[in-house]
Amino acid sequence: MRNPNIAFKESLDKELASILSYWQKHTVDHSNGGFYGRIDHNNEIEARHSKGIILNTRILWTFSRANNFYGDNRYKTECERAFFYLRDYFQDIENGGVYWEVDHLGKPTNTRKQIYAQAFCIYALSEYYKYSEKEEAVQWAMALYQLIEEKAYDPVFDGYLEAFGEQWETIADVRLSEKDLNAPKTTNTHLHILEAYTTLFEVTRDPKVKNALERLLRLFADKLFDEEGHLRLFFTEDWVGQSTEISFGHDIEAAWLLILAARTIGNQPYIAIFENLGVKVADTFLKKALDLEFGVINAQDRTTGEVDADRHWWPQIEAMVGLCYIWRITQEKRYLDYVAKIWSFTQKHIIDHKHGEWFFRVDSEGVPYEIEDKVGPWKCPYHNGRGLMEILEIL
Repeated sequence: MRNPNIAFKESLDKELASILSYWQKHTVDHSNGGFYGRIDHNNEIEARHSKGIILNTRILWTFSRANNFYGDNRYKTECERAFFYLRDYFQDIENGGVYWEVDHLGKPTNTRKQIYAQAFCIYALSEYYKYSEKEEAVQWAMALYQLIEEKAYDPVFDGYLEAFGEQWETIADVRLSEKDLNAPKTTNTHLHILEAYTTLFEVTRDPKVKNALERLLRLFADKLFDEEGHLRLFFTEDWVGQSTEISFGHDIEAAWLLILAARTIGNQPYIAIFENLGVKVADTFLKKALDLEFGVINAQDRTTGEVDADRHWWPQIEAMVGLCYIWRITQEKRYLDYVAKIWSFTQKHIIDHKHGEWFFRVDSEGVPYEIEDKVGPWKCPYHNGRGLMEILEIL
C-alpha cells in the first residue's frame, strides 16, 4: 500500500506545475508586452483590458519564487518579461512609486499611489532579486521602502496610511476596492507591508527594515487581533475599529505570515508571541470557518452572525499553509488532517479541471460563479502558487 503522505505531496507537486504552466501558456501578451489583464471564466482572453499593478507584481513574485523553489532558471523568460514591464510601464519616474493601472498598451490610466501596491512591488522585486541578483531590482525595492516610510508612515498613531494621489497628495477616496470601507488604515495593507518587508529584510539585512518589521509585529500583537483570534479589518487613523466583518482567509494567512516575519528577523519574544497566537487563530478558525465538506467559507459578521458562505480560491490554500505551520509547531496531527481535508475540497470544487487554474469562487453548493475571472486585477497565481510551494517545503 502506498504511503498516503507521498500521494498527498505528489498531488500538490502536480498541481503546482499545472498552475505555473497555465500562466506560462495562457497569459503572455505577445502583441502589447507583459501579460494579459483579463481572461474570463471560460479562458477567453480580453486583449484590450487594462493591466493592474497587483496582477503584474504577483506574476513577477510567483515566477521568481518558483525559480528559487526549483533552484533553476526554468521561468527566467517570464521573470524578465514581468520585471521589465513593471519597470517600463508601471514605474512613476517623476514622482516615485508605482501606478495602480495602465491600459493594454501600457499607458497609465489610474495613477494613484495605493500603499498596498507599493508593498507588493517590494515583495516581487525582493523575490526576483533573490533569484536574479539584479542590483537594479533590490535598489528599486529599497527606494519604494523609503517612499512608504516617508510618505505613508504615521509617526503620531503608528501604522501606515492607505493611499495617496499621483504626486503623493492626500485624496478623499482611499479604498483598495469597491467592496472595502473608505478607511485611512486597514489590516490588509499592513499585512502585505509586513510580507514585503520580510522578504526585503531577508535579501538586504538592513537594520531599518528590521526596525519597521518589529513595529509592525508590535502593531499586530497590540491592536489588530481581537480576543478570539480574529483580525479587525478597518480603522480610523487613531485605531478605532470601523468594521464588524471577520475574514477567515485573512485570519489564517496572517497567522503564518507573522510567524515567518518574527523568525526571519530572529526576534525570539515575537516568535513565541506569534506561535502562541497562531495556535489560537488556528483553533478558532477550525471551529468557525469550515463547512461540512471542509471548504473555507469567506466571511461572517461579528454582530449579526450573518455568514458569506461563498468559498473563494485563496482562503482554501492560505488555510492549508497556516495549518501546516501550526502542525509543525505543535506536532499535533489533527492540523495536518485538516490540511488534507481542505485539499480534497479544493480538488473537488475549486480547481478547474477543464480549463486549468482555479475558480475565483464557488457558492455554498460548490457551483462556480461564471461572472468571475480566471485572470484579472485580483485573480493571480500568487496565493495558490505560493501556498503549494510553502507546503511542499514544509513537508
